[in-house]
Amino acid sequence: MILVGVDGSSAALEAVSWAVGEARLRGAGLRLVHVMPGWPLEMSEDAPYADAGRWMRDGAASMLTDAVERARAEDGRVDVESQLLPGDPRLVLIEATKEADLLVVGSHGLGGFSGMLLGSVALDVAGHTSCPVAVVRNLPAQARGEVVVGVDGSPAGTAAVGFAFAEASLRGADLRAVHAWSRPVAGCGPFALESAQETAGGERRLLAEALAGWSERYPDVKVTEQVEHMHPVEALKNASAHADLLVVGSRGRGGLAGLLLGSVSHALLHHAACPLIVAPAPATPRHT
Repeated sequence: MILVGVDGSSAALEAVSWAVGEARLRGAGLRLVHVMPGWPLEMSEDAPYADAGRWMRDGAASMLTDAVERARAEDGRVDVESQLLPGDPRLVLIEATKEADLLVVGSHGLGGFSGMLLGSVALDVAGHTSCPVAVVRNLPAQARGEVVVGVDGSPAGTAAVGFAFAEASLRGADLRAVHAWSRPVAGCGPFALESAQETAGGERRLLAEALAGWSERYPDVKVTEQVEHMHPVEALKNASAHADLLVVGSRGRGGLAGLLLGSVSHALLHHAACPLIVAPAPATPRHT
């Protein structure tokens, strides 16, 4: 099941349209969810602010109806359902992803607490969810036939590689695996060039090892390996300008242990030139 957060904004409706395409590729159902913060869905007639509560509930229901109609207009064969839930949008969506294969949100909302899907909700849920999170932004006018994945050798990066191979296979697209490194190269004088070559060789090996075995599982996917000596955000932003989809891990090798969304993923939420998917790291088993 694919879960879509909707808030009545044009960006949310674009996210619905994109999610319909994903559901069609996967043969999955679509669940459209709107979360009403601060208001119970059911209240007695004499409850304080009952009229305001009904007005908000009716408006939310109408919003969901519009989203369902948009989804069915995109493809009537996709199974679509809607759900109106109370609570904090962040916490509710995180809990709802336990039943989902993918959470989809728009790049920006209506503004305000309940609508800021990128400014507040998406930034908070990415890294905490049980499934990957897609932020739909800068939809290409036509298919480009390429999926880009950021590779860094981290557990979340490994999850991103697997997800990207599967997506490329579903779409019949090529895969561009990008590994970028920006550490300064040690050495000086006549030894500097040799040091740079050795460092670059190590980075190419890291990329090759991260991709090992995946082409055997997805022989239909053509893979291009790209190693860049530049900041990962810049390299992936550039690559996303020619892609249908960019996939990254939620936290890379350089992240702090408590930082659930890494700096690269955070920056790309704002600057990717195509829809972005953030894949969570595999859950760490608890030891008793």
